[in-house]
Amino acid sequence: MLRRIELEVLSTIESGDTVSELATKLDHSESYLSRAIADLVEKRLVYTERDGRQKRVVPSDSRAVEVYQNLVRQHSHIDFPELLTGKTLEMLYYFDQPRTVSEIADRSDNYRNTVNRVLKQLRDRGLVGTDDGRYNFNGDFDHLHEFARELAHHLHRQRLKTVASNGTILWEDFDEFLAQTDTKVETEHFYETGLARFAAFDLQFLLTRHRYYLYSEDIEAVSPAELCCHTLLIDDDTRYRSYCLLLLSSVDVNESEFRERATKYGLEDEIDSLIRYLETQGALSDERLPEWDEFQELAADYEVSLPR
Repeated sequence: MLRRIELEVLSTIESGDTVSELATKLDHSESYLSRAIADLVEKRLVYTERDGRQKRVVPSDSRAVEVYQNLVRQHSHIDFPELLTGKTLEMLYYFDQPRTVSEIADRSDNYRNTVNRVLKQLRDRGLVGTDDGRYNFNGDFDHLHEFARELAHHLHRQRLKTVASNGTILWEDFDEFLAQTDTKVETEHFYETGLARFAAFDLQFLLTRHRYYLYSEDIEAVSPAELCCHTLLIDDDTRYRSYCLLLLSSVDVNESEFRERATKYGLEDEIDSLIRYLETQGALSDERLPEWDEFQELAADYEVSLPR
C-alpha cells in the first residue's frame, strides 16, 4: 500500500518543505526521494508547488495524512514507517474491535502465522495487549486502525476517480471495493456486477442508468455468490431479492462459499434468509421476500425451474 520511504516522507513533511530539505532530514538522495514524492503525488497524499528553482512539497488535506501525522507527533519514539510496512496495515484495517488471531486471519484472508507475527510486533512495542485471548489496542493506538481505514478509502477513491470521475463507493474492504458509476468502465481489475451481470447467467433484467463494478486484483470474474451479495448491497428491496432468488434457482451455488461471501460483506442474515426461503418453498416469513406464488410466477416468466 505504502512503501517505507513514502511513510517516512509523510512522517517528516511540513508544509512547504523543499525536496532538498526533505532529503537532508531523511538522509536520502534527492533522486530517490523525488521518486517517492512522485508516487505520493499520484496517490494524492501530497502535492508539489514550484517556488522559483525549488519544488516545495505540501501534505494533502486527506484525513489519512492528518491521522498519521497526529500519531507521529504524539508518539515520536515509535518508528511508524518501519512498523507499518508489509502486512501490518492490512491487519490494522480489520482490527476495529477486540479480536482473536483467528478472527483477524479470517477477515483479512491471511495465515494465522502472518497475523501472529504482526501482532507480536505491535505487542512488543506496547501498542496492543491481550485479554482472554483477544487483542485490543492500548491507549489511543486505536488511531492506527483509523489510519489504515482512511488510507485504504482514500486510495480506493483515487483509483475510482481515474476511471469514473463521478463514481461512488458502496462497499469496501482493504483491497477491494464495490462502486456505482454513470459511465462504462473497461479497465483491468474492474469487473461489472449488479443487474447487468445477471445476463451472463441467462437472466435479462431492465437496467437502470447506473453501472456497478467490483474492483479486485484477486478474481477473474464475479461469481454467482458474489453477484447476489453485490445485488443486495446495491438495493435490498423485494425486487432485488427476487432476482437473487432466480439466480440461486438457476445456477449451482456452493452453500459454504455463499455463506463465506455473505460474512465478507456483512450479509449473513440476508443470505441465510434467501437460502431458507428456497429450502422451505417460501415458508419463511420475511416481508422483504416475495410470496411463494408470486415468485413461482416470476420464475415461470424467466423460464427458471424451481425444485419441487
